[in-house]
Amino acid sequence: MRREIRISGFGGQGIVLAGYILGKAAAVYEDKEATLVQSYGPEARGGAASAEVVIADEPIEYPHLDGCDILVLMSAEAYRTYRHTLRPGGTLLVDEDLVPLDPTDQAVKVPATRLAESLGRRIVANIVMLGALVAATGIVSREAMAEAVRTSVRPRTVDLNLRALETGYQHVRLEDRKP
Repeated sequence: MRREIRISGFGGQGIVLAGYILGKAAAVYEDKEATLVQSYGPEARGGAASAEVVIADEPIEYPHLDGCDILVLMSAEAYRTYRHTLRPGGTLLVDEDLVPLDPTDQAVKVPATRLAESLGRRIVANIVMLGALVAATGIVSREAMAEAVRTSVRPRTVDLNLRALETGYQHVRLEDRKP
């Protein structure tokens, strides 16, 4: 098993942190192999940001993506840039308030920024998306992701980030139950 995941948006959204946490959940808490390759523009905030995560059962010889099995997009620019990299049958997750979709695209739509704002901090939209990612794909367990979040964020923000993770998870679970 080799799964290739790209998380992309703009600087200031915690894109690279989200990739780090996903890789940590797989490698440290699920005993899988994982790599992270990150890229971001020269701007401190607002420029393009991307995290490429490979998760596998065997050692990873090539850490770059050939395509995406899972594509998480948190900006319109990321959508325009990476939409074509999603493999047929892959899973597309988007922040529905920030990414205008082509009507032909099938996506898991998550109002991540809006949900984060409802928790009091827009900055946890990345963690909301990680919860949605776990619910939509099962790439790692809910427990592994929660532990990776708990051990990766500042101690004073652990409770907020765990609530954000659960909010994203529950949003997708509730959407799955709608007729």
